[in-house]
Amino acid sequence: MTDREEIMESASHDNAQSAKKNSKTSLLDSGEDFEVLDEEDIDDDEPPPLEDAGEGKVKPTHSENANADPDPTGQVDEWLDVLGNGQLKKKVLKEGEGRDSRPQKGQNVKIRLKTSLVDGTLVEEKPDLAFTLGDGDVIQALDLTVQLMAMGEEALIQTDAKYAYGARGSLEPAVPANAELSLEVKLLEATDAPDLELLPPAEKIALASQKRERGNAHYQRGDYAFAVNSYSIALQITESSSKVDITPEEEEGLLDVKVKCLNNMAASQLKLDHYDAALKSCVSALEHQPDNIKALFRMGKVLALQGEFTDAIQTLRKALKLEPSNKTIHAELSKLVKKHSEQRGAEQAMYKKMLGNHSDNSSTQKPRAKSSWGLSWKWLFGATAVAIGGVALSVVIAARN
Repeated sequence: MTDREEIMESASHDNAQSAKKNSKTSLLDSGEDFEVLDEEDIDDDEPPPLEDAGEGKVKPTHSENANADPDPTGQVDEWLDVLGNGQLKKKVLKEGEGRDSRPQKGQNVKIRLKTSLVDGTLVEEKPDLAFTLGDGDVIQALDLTVQLMAMGEEALIQTDAKYAYGARGSLEPAVPANAELSLEVKLLEATDAPDLELLPPAEKIALASQKRERGNAHYQRGDYAFAVNSYSIALQITESSSKVDITPEEEEGLLDVKVKCLNNMAASQLKLDHYDAALKSCVSALEHQPDNIKALFRMGKVLALQGEFTDAIQTLRKALKLEPSNKTIHAELSKLVKKHSEQRGAEQAMYKKMLGNHSDNSSTQKPRAKSSWGLSWKWLFGATAVAIGGVALSVVIAARN
């Protein structure tokens, strides 16, 4: 399998994982536990849809290049079109230890990174950036290209905004919207990820929180699918079994991170219109914290979107009872009650119309029945009178004879 085939398979796998986000747990919201009760959470102005790497837009310029190994020798000064669409390219500046030393997805890697705009403006320098390869901890350009680097290799990467900070750009680091980037990277280290069962609880909490915060960053940029993926990884960490001693306080800490992940997962799934998955996330959060206002608020919104107005109103009233001064819950509940009232009015009008038609039909049928019975009795009386008259006439004639 060539480098391009490997990276395209990896990108497709990442997109498939994102598409299955509704089956995983995640959290999103603003910085910390996503403030679902803030105005941002009910804003109708949605960010642009997420574009993933492997969505079938590969347009190689030469058919023979598409079938050949794009990096047969790893020669210096040769550009590798990583995805075949010209939007992500890699060039080896200094060769490393060979193809067999490349890191694998799931490993923890450490790189030296220098990020610049294409005009040479320095964005940031990080002498020892550490992340888990393939977990979405960094921009896609790094996730997709570092796995093609040998240990000790130095490379130059040029990426379109699509695989960097997108149409929104970034505040930290400061990157303009739709900015193409130039990345100078050296692979310093690659180690296997720690065994979660043997990880001390404090480190497990820190690791889960790190993944959750990465999910928050994806959410704020509108990358909801990637946010769900990061929250799912964080949940897997919090739910992993442990072979080391854990204190009640540490258990509470893990549970707190888990509930935040579930809350933020529900918010992400709402943005993606995955209502069943969002409802499941809310239910899971409320199983651990029945009075969690954010979970109740989101659950009410999901139920309303599913047309379950009665249950939605009850859920929002419970949230409002817990926090009577919350204006966002007030607004959502008022809007929902009004909508439910209008729907009931329309239903009652329809039923009244249907019942009115039925009454009219019944009233027209009854006179007809009465009329037919009246005719039958009149005919019977007439026939009887004729018969009696006939008998009397016969008697009179007989008597005369």
